[in-house]
Amino acid sequence: MSIDTARGILGDATIAELEAGLRGSVVRPDDAEYDRARAVWNGAHDKHPAMIVRCAGTADVIRAVEFARSQDLEVAVRGGAHSIAGFSTCDDGIVIDLSPMKGAVVDPVRRRVVAQAGMTWGDLDRETQAFGLAVTGGLVSTTGISGFTLGGGVGWLLRRHGLASDNLTAAEVVTADGRVVRADPHQHPELFWALRGGGGNFGVVTSLEYQLHPVGPQVLAGLIVYPLAEARKVVTGWRELIADAPDELTTLVNLTTAPPLPFLPEEVHGTRVVVVLGMYAGDPAAGEPAVGPLRTLGTPLADLMGPMPYTAMQSMLDPLWEAGAHNYFTSAFIEPSDAAVDALLRRHLASPASSGELHLHQLGGAFARVPADATAFSQRDASVLCNVIARSPDASGFDTAVAWARGAREEIARHGHGTMYVNFTGDSARDRVRASYPDAVHERLVRVKDAYDPTNLFHLNQNIRPSSAA
Repeated sequence: MSIDTARGILGDATIAELEAGLRGSVVRPDDAEYDRARAVWNGAHDKHPAMIVRCAGTADVIRAVEFARSQDLEVAVRGGAHSIAGFSTCDDGIVIDLSPMKGAVVDPVRRRVVAQAGMTWGDLDRETQAFGLAVTGGLVSTTGISGFTLGGGVGWLLRRHGLASDNLTAAEVVTADGRVVRADPHQHPELFWALRGGGGNFGVVTSLEYQLHPVGPQVLAGLIVYPLAEARKVVTGWRELIADAPDELTTLVNLTTAPPLPFLPEEVHGTRVVVVLGMYAGDPAAGEPAVGPLRTLGTPLADLMGPMPYTAMQSMLDPLWEAGAHNYFTSAFIEPSDAAVDALLRRHLASPASSGELHLHQLGGAFARVPADATAFSQRDASVLCNVIARSPDASGFDTAVAWARGAREEIARHGHGTMYVNFTGDSARDRVRASYPDAVHERLVRVKDAYDPTNLFHLNQNIRPSSAA
């Protein structure tokens, strides 16, 4: 967008009036930092907003929401800006950027933390690990805490302590009419229910309060790489192991292409492999009986499983997930039957070179013991979440990779529950949103949407449409 277009939409005086009331700042299209400010982690989305409001606190968020509503602007809300589906940016609208809001207060006695919504998991882990505490966070430390949590939040503590959203105890929310409300089990309880799995549909979450748990500082964690020739043996062996795994152990199988990392033989670089990752979230000295069998699923090409800081495990994958690449994620909750394993291996072999990955997230444990109606994230009976990823350094070949991912998801989903993980839906089509929620859950979410955002101001998300827009 040119500055002339922005001026035509809003007018200089209107923008100046907005900025005068902010503690933060407004980035306009003619500002030197505009291109940097508008960029998101996922390079597949290249949008040009009319402005980016960098919020310094809740008051700035209120002002930005009121301004957007008064000017009838499209609203994108940005936290960590991974923007897998592109929702944290827009063309010609306003980006409410929470990334400057990075404060956190840890209460080690109550084991609680109140964290502002601009924090990433790397930021939050740094604060909570100072007290030997943690909550289920993202597998890549640059992931924002807010969007991750509102959609559920799958991470290395899932089986020991549940989803990130299961550990959310309260949230501060700026609603579409500019009110600030606290949502918890006693105040706005239906909104609190909806925030735990319903995504960013109901307002701008400005801070999140989590229950913390003793974790680390050392954990038994890491990864083991196996050759493609042993893929079936590894996956089926993993399937048997996870059936009886202790809650302390959470694992993931990644059908991927070996990156050029120094711990792998050079001849393996660029070939298809199977990577088993895991973390034992208990005393590392007691974890070997649980972790040891992961080493014997086949003939390892590399074994990097051992004691390490919890923060090291949380950031281990960061070098492979740098900003700027094109990304597409989709998903299905599945059961790893023989037929499902056949489909997974077939799709792995058909993936574009270095562009496709299939992640099999182990579920169960504490995740499965949360009642299905306790939160908006209700898919508690599946044993595996399959995340299908298409990724390329730039636009070249990305469409082919996305087509592979969509086809893989459709085939793999036949071996599952018919539902998707809202954080990994990839597309914003209505049928994809519906596939993320059972009917009764979706109907309840619509009622909450009607109460807090009846005009659908916050529609850049996996959108729960209000009754008026149905």
